[in-house]
Amino acid sequence: MDRLTSAQRRLCMQHNKSKNTSPELAVRSACHAMGLRFRLHKKDLPGTPDLTFKKYKTCVFVHGCFWHMHESCKLSSTPKTQEEYWLQKLKGNIERDKRNFFKLAHLGWRVEVIWECETKDPEKLAEIILERIIKHKD
Repeated sequence: MDRLTSAQRRLCMQHNKSKNTSPELAVRSACHAMGLRFRLHKKDLPGTPDLTFKKYKTCVFVHGCFWHMHESCKLSSTPKTQEEYWLQKLKGNIERDKRNFFKLAHLGWRVEVIWECETKDPEKLAEIILERIIKHKD
């Protein structure tokens, strides 16, 4: 059972940001420290990627583990209240991501996802950025 009333829960959920989240800021900070230059939230690309690296022709999405149902992740869970609504909502997010990734690939962009749980350890995050963005330069 939810501790909050439905009005309180609605208010909490409305305050979740889609841009400039803590995981996104961690990725941006790590990329900048590595000397990488990028553009933010390019609206002219499908899905409005969080970071775009023109030099590497790569779009990066920083996904919240809950909102994008990161498999086998302790940060990803299904709410116990209104379960049917939430499953439909979260699965819709995944389907939208797939469509946007396909469109970006069709435009010649490589798509990478960095998960919220991967942003917790700065050293590991730097390794992920090196492996997924820099080493894949064409």
